[in-house]
Amino acid sequence: MSVDAARAVVANAIRAGVFPAAVVNVGDRRGTLWHEAFGTALDTLFDLSSLTKVIATTTGVMRRVADGSLRLETRIAELFEEWRGVDRESVTVRDVLEHASGLSARLFDAPPVGRREFEHEICAMKLEYAPRSRSIYSDLGFILLGFLVPLQVEIHDLVFNPPPDTRSRIAPTLPLSEDIRRGRVLVGEVHDNYAAALDGMAGHAGLFGTADAVASFGRMALAAAMGDVHQPPPFTPELVSVFTTKSTVPGSSRALGWDTMLPTSSCGTKMSPRAFGHVGFTGTSLWIDPVRDRYWVLLTNRVNGGGTV
Repeated sequence: MSVDAARAVVANAIRAGVFPAAVVNVGDRRGTLWHEAFGTALDTLFDLSSLTKVIATTTGVMRRVADGSLRLETRIAELFEEWRGVDRESVTVRDVLEHASGLSARLFDAPPVGRREFEHEICAMKLEYAPRSRSIYSDLGFILLGFLVPLQVEIHDLVFNPPPDTRSRIAPTLPLSEDIRRGRVLVGEVHDNYAAALDGMAGHAGLFGTADAVASFGRMALAAAMGDVHQPPPFTPELVSVFTTKSTVPGSSRALGWDTMLPTSSCGTKMSPRAFGHVGFTGTSLWIDPVRDRYWVLLTNRVNGGGTV
């Protein structure tokens, strides 16, 4: 697809009310090839939602694996005292990263308040399926992982709890109907109500960023995936290869934190089998294809009166 054709797709989506604003950033490992804003400014900060899972949390796990303080085969029961029961004793960090731990997508009741309560609810809840028998995308597993790793991101304009002086640059969102904040516009407050209950900083959501900042992260991952040994740690070719290799769980497209290219994935069907990426509920997307030497960033705020897809 040409840039003009892609531009028309985004512009038509705005006209159709799918989302009110968007920024695109597409490039290769050397730099940006197309960067354009639609209905907003290039430096707009978007609520990245579940891109937090790969940019912050998965990267945090990679750091701990790289320095030897955590192993992918470490059992969750060794890390969380309340993770007990014969149905879950075998669950490992790898299983949680692959969304194959047995955990449900979300809690059945309203979110608790604070880390201690979340940890208890997640560790004590009944598993939905036998670990590694299938894969169910779970925010809960990444909330636990976020308790294990530093969630710092060392790229400008990637931030949790954006400071007040950035408010004018932030794309607004509207809370969901079950959110106690419903009825008001969120600007700089995380859209996800679980992340909000964790003071805006969680392993599954909470990160805000510009398309340029997400692209900087994407280029780093892309270069390492293409064999570049000069990327900052933990982005070594060997570790990126481990974390972007598709799970062996039946029917799963997941890797470690990342999603991979299958016809059922969010990237469509045109990327190579080595492509990896992720999307966020607020309307955000990052996909990387080391065979084609390309990354694609699309940030929108579809949860501000836009559509549901």
